[in-house]
Amino acid sequence: MINKRKPTHPGEILLEDIIKPLGITITDAASKLGVTRKTLSEFVNCKSSLSPMMALRISEATGTSPESWLNMQLKLDLWNALQDKPKNVKEFDKIA
Repeated sequence: MINKRKPTHPGEILLEDIIKPLGITITDAASKLGVTRKTLSEFVNCKSSLSPMMALRISEATGTSPESWLNMQLKLDLWNALQDKPKNVKEFDKIA
């Protein structure tokens, strides 16, 4: 069952749980991740989704698994899709 509460964007998790507690700037964090400041800023401000490559970068920098980061994005994407569930889908006939 999907949560009724919107899942937290993985960029917000990165910002609040890792970048801020470490006391580093977005510029420094972007440099460590090997991305531009703009790319990281858009991600931590929830303006862009997590890509598999960014998940790998974050996992390498934090010692976490890329799957855990991608799972956060998947939960958010599915929650968003369920808010606008298609109405024109019909069930397949049963296989005999």
